[in-house]
Amino acid sequence: MKICWANTDDFTEADIVIVGIPDESKSHSLRKGSSEAPHKIREISNIRDTYKRGDAISKGFPIGGINSKVYDSGNVLRTEIGDAIEKIVSKSKVPISLGGDHSVSTDVIRSIYKKYGKLSLVYFDAHPDIISSKGSYYGSVFNDVLPYIDVNSSIQIGIRTPEQEEIENIKKHGIKVLTPLDILKEGIVGIEKKVVSSLGKNVYVSVDMDVIDPAFAPGVSVPVPLGLSSLEVLHLLKSITRRGIVGIDIMEVCPSYDIKDRTSHLASRMIGEVISSMNKTP
Repeated sequence: MKICWANTDDFTEADIVIVGIPDESKSHSLRKGSSEAPHKIREISNIRDTYKRGDAISKGFPIGGINSKVYDSGNVLRTEIGDAIEKIVSKSKVPISLGGDHSVSTDVIRSIYKKYGKLSLVYFDAHPDIISSKGSYYGSVFNDVLPYIDVNSSIQIGIRTPEQEEIENIKKHGIKVLTPLDILKEGIVGIEKKVVSSLGKNVYVSVDMDVIDPAFAPGVSVPVPLGLSSLEVLHLLKSITRRGIVGIDIMEVCPSYDIKDRTSHLASRMIGEVISSMNKTP
């Protein structure tokens, strides 16, 4: 099954390529099931955003429409991430990766770095994921990708439950962090300007769906109260995407803990809005 927003079967003509990575082998979460997310997000996108009018089928698009060519390449194994992502970016296409646990992002970012060099990383997450005492798992992603990013032009958004080790590492590396309280105080428009103006040339976006408050996204691996609203995250994503990105991932949807597929549908709608903001002029 392809995501609802896919509109071409030809990889060569695509501007954007969807790739599923149904792997949670490096997750330590008590909530299991993020490996089911790529299939569920695609499934729900077709159920909730497809409308039947007699024999005709239509789709519910973002308000800006979708003019870019979108190809869904299906799923890959973790061991295939490098080849899959390098194939996409070597043709200057933008990959949208669907996880899977957040450690998958490390492999994706490493692959994109090989083409573009150091990246400006925008990291949406409830957790800073900068554990350095243990590596190569979903809690060490930001630490593991430090060799591939420009820390000065990277930023973490939505952080609200760091461990002491992570607080120390944030200070050590001078990482810019915006908490939900910062966004409440400064307002989404002020935060938007601050984020967009801080970014460098090659921007990569990584979204752990637990950045969003569980009231909006209950089906995540590690839910944390006092998060961002779905609209706040979407507004920032669209602004960053319009500026230009080299890739984005959506991670840690956990369908088995979702409520009436709300989180999977939210992820699908977010993907559609991101694609709309990357619109290629017809």
